[in-house]
Amino acid sequence: MKYSMIVAALSGALLLSACERPATTVVTPAATPAPVLVAVPGPAGPQGATGATGDTTKGETGATGSTGNTGNTGNTGATGATGSTGSTGETGKTGKTGDTVVVVPR
Repeated sequence: MKYSMIVAALSGALLLSACERPATTVVTPAATPAPVLVAVPGPAGPQGATGATGDTTKGETGATGSTGNTGNTGNTGATGATGSTGSTGETGKTGKTGDTVVVVPR
């Protein structure tokens, strides 16, 4: 409690001194520019005459070109020869008759 009043007074002084003060600014008048002269048109004159109409005729159409020649048809190829049939082989001989083997289980 003893220090609370001192702390409050010091913090108030710090807060108030931290505020910004508006700086005074001096405004110097700018040099006056030279006046610009602008030409102001006078009253409009009478309307001019209408121009001549252009030529609307179309030119001639060009001639159609000639059709090219048709190419020659190629020759038909010859038919191939048929091969001959092969000869028949000999008939085999009959085999020998063998002995009969009997297997007896043990």
